[in-house]
Amino acid sequence: MFRLFLFSIAAAVAAVGCSPGSDSQQGSERDAAEPLRIAVIPKGTTHDFWKSIHAGAEKAAREFDVEVIWVGPEKEDDRRMQIEVVQNFISSAVDAIVLAPLDDAALVRPVENAVQRAIPVVIIDSGLQSEAYSSFVATDNKEGGRLGARRLGALLEGTGRVILLRYAEGSASTENREAGFLEQLGAHHPDIEIVSSNQYAGATKESAFQVAQNLLNKFPEVDGIFCPNESSTFGMMRALQTSGRAGEVMFVGFDTSEALVEGVKNGEIHGLVSQDPFDMGYQGVKTAVAVISGETVEPRVATRLEMITPENLDEPSIQELVNPNLEEWLD
Repeated sequence: MFRLFLFSIAAAVAAVGCSPGSDSQQGSERDAAEPLRIAVIPKGTTHDFWKSIHAGAEKAAREFDVEVIWVGPEKEDDRRMQIEVVQNFISSAVDAIVLAPLDDAALVRPVENAVQRAIPVVIIDSGLQSEAYSSFVATDNKEGGRLGARRLGALLEGTGRVILLRYAEGSASTENREAGFLEQLGAHHPDIEIVSSNQYAGATKESAFQVAQNLLNKFPEVDGIFCPNESSTFGMMRALQTSGRAGEVMFVGFDTSEALVEGVKNGEIHGLVSQDPFDMGYQGVKTAVAVISGETVEPRVATRLEMITPENLDEPSIQELVNPNLEEWLD
């Protein structure tokens, strides 16, 4: 599987490296002959969240007349593969990299290597323990966690037993959401008891489902649950459904997909903290183009954050957020 993945990367970067404007030409000559080449590297390629980021990146590519090369690991826990992707794009001398690091420490060296090779890096979605990158385009993830805690606290009327199902160690974005959630509950809802906050869903919906089942079996009297990303939210929703408790336990998740939005419609999910991944992908590529062009960019670009509930789901602005027209950009 790993060799097959590396072959796909090699094929992608070979097309880049063999183009007429690679290392043998001066930058100005190549720029006049072909569009800028920007590698966009997600944490994974399976979840709807990343498909929306890809669509936003492609919109920016058309608008600014650049080429986006989209390659990432299939699963969001494969640090080795993501590092290999970055290194391959450094070797192929792309003009810029837009990266969602799946580990805030493991991707530091590859990013710093890219910058040393005069390849600017824009970080999206999740932070990095380095200052080498040009800009960070992301949701305020700690505020997203606070937003989830406010919703769950209101649903529980300030009292009850709550589970926090974490996502994965090393994921800065979800760690900030989890921290914001716990801080908000601790400061404003002291009568809410956190009965579990040390379990991790893992990178897939299947692993999240298994961990969620174990938690529901261990804590049958739980009143509320918070999950910090799409796959953990989906896994917990399935576990609640199979246990016959969907809709009874107050449940707030993070991110959107067709299945999760359906869960809101059915009353099985009582709130979804929603980002704007389409805009994140768009802003990531737009910022990379600005950096390449020598423009001054903001060190931090914040993207939209909303709480989706059964009450506001049908509002036009919310529908635009949860139902982006991906087919228009990913055909």
